[in-house]
Amino acid sequence: MSRDPGFPSLWQATKVWARIAALSFGGPAGQIAIMHRTLVEERKWLGDNRFLHALNFCMLLPGPEAQQLATYIGWLMHGVRGAVIAGGLFVLPGIVSIMALSWIYAIWGEVGLVSGLFFGLKAAVLAIVLQAVVRVGSRALRNGMMRLVAGLSFLLIFLFDMPFPLIVAGAALIGWAGAKAGLAAFRGAGGHGSGAGAHVHDAETLLGEETDFSAADQRGAIRAGFWAIALWLVPVILLWQLAPGSVFQEIAGYFSKLAMLSFGGAYAVLAWVAQEAVGTYGWLRPGEMLDGLGMAETTPGPLIMVLQFVGFMGAFRDAGWALPLAAGTLGGLLATWVTFAPCFAWIFLGAPFMERLRANPALAGALSTVTAAVVGVILNLAVWFAFHVVWSEVAKLERGPLSVELPVLHSIDWTAAALSALTLFVVFRLKPGMMTVLCSAAALGVALHLVGLA
Repeated sequence: MSRDPGFPSLWQATKVWARIAALSFGGPAGQIAIMHRTLVEERKWLGDNRFLHALNFCMLLPGPEAQQLATYIGWLMHGVRGAVIAGGLFVLPGIVSIMALSWIYAIWGEVGLVSGLFFGLKAAVLAIVLQAVVRVGSRALRNGMMRLVAGLSFLLIFLFDMPFPLIVAGAALIGWAGAKAGLAAFRGAGGHGSGAGAHVHDAETLLGEETDFSAADQRGAIRAGFWAIALWLVPVILLWQLAPGSVFQEIAGYFSKLAMLSFGGAYAVLAWVAQEAVGTYGWLRPGEMLDGLGMAETTPGPLIMVLQFVGFMGAFRDAGWALPLAAGTLGGLLATWVTFAPCFAWIFLGAPFMERLRANPALAGALSTVTAAVVGVILNLAVWFAFHVVWSEVAKLERGPLSVELPVLHSIDWTAAALSALTLFVVFRLKPGMMTVLCSAAALGVALHLVGLA
């Protein structure tokens, strides 16, 4: 690749990526907005069109699109080394902060003040997830067909406990077939907004309208992709052979499967994680899933970093080690490794062919239909959270194919219900920043504990 004399060095770019990582609060929409402001508006490394093209490419892939967007732009700027630095730095603050909070939770989670803090965070997380339903739905449900897909996905997972991967696969097939048939309802659309402001033209930026990648550049990316796959799968295979049936083998296998099927963003994935980690594996209790999401919401990095907390608690409880904190640390890092190593593989293997993928209308139709299905999945997550926040008991009703969890009405926690209603009012009517909501709800939870109500 030929470079403009004013092109930033790898070290200069590293400092920019570190700053973006430190500020990456607010979920994918906030993280993408930070990258847009820094890379497009301030630095003018690339223009609006190329930024949107890169985002569309990342939304076609499983995994957190904001982290993959950073990885891809890092590759555009400085090849494989730039991609590893940009993508790695994006998750580093989250790894450190979630691990520290996991230790605190494991040691002092039952202590009154800490318990009260997480009591408040649960209510805030419920409101934020419902806000995500509205935000994603307003973008994705553009017509009656997309609304029908969203409604069906909710009913399938809520009433029949349909596995999340099957819902995603079915939606993708419907969208692909509809787009191939030329139906207007299945035309692809963009993802998270990148922010407002004056349009930055590609020709006015460092990368320009086109980047001339040599055959060697493309071979290097593909080679790096295969290395990423090897680094991902080798630990999984070793655990399968050396520790079959252990919690570490379960963590490696489950989160590897998740990494291949995690379309639709963090909230959609969490619906499946809640389904499996709580119900199937028993790594967490229902309320603890909310606690973990509260941690991820209040720390920098992708929301999917909550999976590190899930892996930590699973190994902490089930490894059987004399040092459970050491087991938890290994379990959390293992969950993080098998979650993010594939993200680098998808970028490296797909980046050289991005334009071809982006221009494929059938793939765009599949993506838009998956996004619509995800709205229903996130709504199910919000309902599941609400049941476990507001009621202390939930019973499972099974009648033939019907399999649904419903709250035991007399077990309602009126304090939790009132706090949840208050946070919903604040989020939807007053519309403060997310950190304001989280910090205020946590403080209220502590205050309610101090007066004996939580």
